[in-house]
Amino acid sequence: MAAEAREAPPRDAWARERQALGRRRLGLLGGTTTWGDALVALRYAAGDAEVVEGPCIGEYEREFASTIGVRQAVSFATGRLGLYAILRALDVGEQDEVLLQVPTHIVVPNAVRYVGARPVYVDCRLDTYGIDLDQAESRITPRTRAIVLQHTFGVPAPLDDALALARRHGLELIEDCVHSLGATFADRQVGSFGRAAFFSTEDTKTISTTMGGMVVTDDADLAARIRHFQARCARPPRSLSARYALKLALYQLLTQPHLHRYARTAYERLGRRNPLPQATDADERRGERPRGYEVRLSNAQAHLGLRQLHRLRANLEHREAVVAAYARRLAELGYEAPSPPAASRPAYVRYPVWVDDRAAAVRRVAPHAVLGTWFTSVLEEAESPRHGGYERSSCPNAEAVATHLVNLPTHPRVTLRDVDAITRALGPRR
Repeated sequence: MAAEAREAPPRDAWARERQALGRRRLGLLGGTTTWGDALVALRYAAGDAEVVEGPCIGEYEREFASTIGVRQAVSFATGRLGLYAILRALDVGEQDEVLLQVPTHIVVPNAVRYVGARPVYVDCRLDTYGIDLDQAESRITPRTRAIVLQHTFGVPAPLDDALALARRHGLELIEDCVHSLGATFADRQVGSFGRAAFFSTEDTKTISTTMGGMVVTDDADLAARIRHFQARCARPPRSLSARYALKLALYQLLTQPHLHRYARTAYERLGRRNPLPQATDADERRGERPRGYEVRLSNAQAHLGLRQLHRLRANLEHREAVVAAYARRLAELGYEAPSPPAASRPAYVRYPVWVDDRAAAVRRVAPHAVLGTWFTSVLEEAESPRHGGYERSSCPNAEAVATHLVNLPTHPRVTLRDVDAITRALGPRR
């Protein structure tokens, strides 16, 4: 009887979520955990292993390709360089146009502009924060060569409609999967539909190598051209690779939601004196090409990425349980959830929430966690959207998103107690 009592199901939905999330965290807190990653990263930071070159790079690329269900994967120092490599390999250049949705990050149009092409911006939908394909079609011209399809926050875009649009107009479809590792559409991994796709493993993404990117494709000739470009890229400096490893170890510790609010304040106050590497160069924020743009991934980063790929399923299950808890609590408080396409299964890298007063929401949640404010601009981190060639008022939905959207953490260090504290602090939608 005692055993039966222990196995009795929870009585309410909140208790079921607590039990499910507890199981996810137990799985993540085993021998190959985020803390294990921190210890491995510290070993690399101390210079006790093959930091720059080694066998992990090739193994990581093969494992990544297998995870997405494609034949080829090529690693780079950043996701933005992956997009640049794809565009080069497709001979996109002068006089060409590339469709991009907003909001996005300034580094995405930068990659388009660095090959000599022109980014053409397309507004987003407010139910998914993904691209408005009807508007995209209206902005196609004889010079349009490609469409970059962003799976925003990990919500898959309607890939059947996007592929049909690309076929009608003879466009290359490039998937922007920087938010969406593990998301699926029609039971296939996003990243396996277009001519090629690029992923990011920057420290806020689903898996982290502090900085890093991956290109995937099933096109052998295209992969060969991209790999030829990779071979031309510089190897990362040993000191930078070690600093990336150190930053990963610190990030694992300091992004616990109850600690992040203190760490974030200290991080921002350091400003340019911060010794840890920054994700976006000052030149990139102005739309200019930085020095040292074409760089490969290091062996240390590949090793850390490989470790996390091996437990990707547990990572995604944890995020799914966190999102289910957010969605239930926020629905009770009057917030609307995103509406992913029916055939899709999102993998939320962060959970987006529309609020009427973002500054007030950030203040209310500040005692408990740092609210994500991705997309405070239509071109995130740009000194001004004009640096990316964006014309004000051309995409009104994206401009509204830049005023009203916050996003909630879903990473493996988030507990149900954090979910409860964050949603209670947000309070009813006013």
